[in-house]
Amino acid sequence: MAGGLKEVRERIKSVISTQQITKAMKMVSAAKLRKAQNAIVQVRPYSDRLNRMLSNILSNLDGDATTSFGTVREVKNALVVVVTSNRGLCGAFNTNINKEAIALINSKYAKQRQEGKLTVMFVGKKGYDYFRRRFSDLNYNTEFVNLSLNLEYEHTSPVARQLMDEFSSGKYDAIEIVYGRFKNAAMQFPTVEQWLPVAKMESTGGSKKRADYIFEPDKQQLLETLIPSILQLQFHKTLLDTTASEHGARMTAMDKATENAEELLKNLRIHYNKARQEAITTELGEIVGGAAALEGN
Repeated sequence: MAGGLKEVRERIKSVISTQQITKAMKMVSAAKLRKAQNAIVQVRPYSDRLNRMLSNILSNLDGDATTSFGTVREVKNALVVVVTSNRGLCGAFNTNINKEAIALINSKYAKQRQEGKLTVMFVGKKGYDYFRRRFSDLNYNTEFVNLSLNLEYEHTSPVARQLMDEFSSGKYDAIEIVYGRFKNAAMQFPTVEQWLPVAKMESTGGSKKRADYIFEPDKQQLLETLIPSILQLQFHKTLLDTTASEHGARMTAMDKATENAEELLKNLRIHYNKARQEAITTELGEIVGGAAALEGN
């Protein structure tokens, strides 16, 4: 029995140690979440509005102005950008994004995959680790796998600019981004976003409305400056969204782990007390039995 009590005591110490770690990780994630949440809350309305404006402009371009970023081509070569975290311990967050990317590849780019013309680019180590263990028939781009370590706009915008250049040159005919969209600390949604070509705004109710924009100095010059800026901001927003989602998922996971550890400690202490009481009762019985035997002699 003594050996059993020692094992329970050691297990209780181990669970307490783990619980302290999960509590600390929850507090760290909560602090990081506040900063990341503020960043995405500030950027998202601006980005969404610019995105709608861009779609509207491209839907109503006249023949005197063109842009390659809205040109829809036959998709011979495609790029799927998978944005995940660099670290784990955040529940099913990364797994859900990876599964969403696989569903996109299997449903939309199966032909390109079969022909060896599909490239998967990773921002975040967890996405790359997941794919490389399971799929050997895909082309992988790991050049920017650590991009999320520095989320300053000046650091992320050159990557977006490079992808735009590759689309314009014809290296890729379509670029889609799979990332985690942040709603709140408890809810994050894996999301697929067509980045290039820019999706045009669909008309509703059968009527086609034209956007009433005044271009100054001229439409072509404005498009050449405006569209790359909007696309760079969109790309930056997906990284901020995923980072906020990561910290929210990790905070929730660590909070749940802490609660589970507390429940486990409760059960272990009950088991320990019962075993200790049984041991004391057994020892008392042995003492009383020994005393009775001595009196009988």
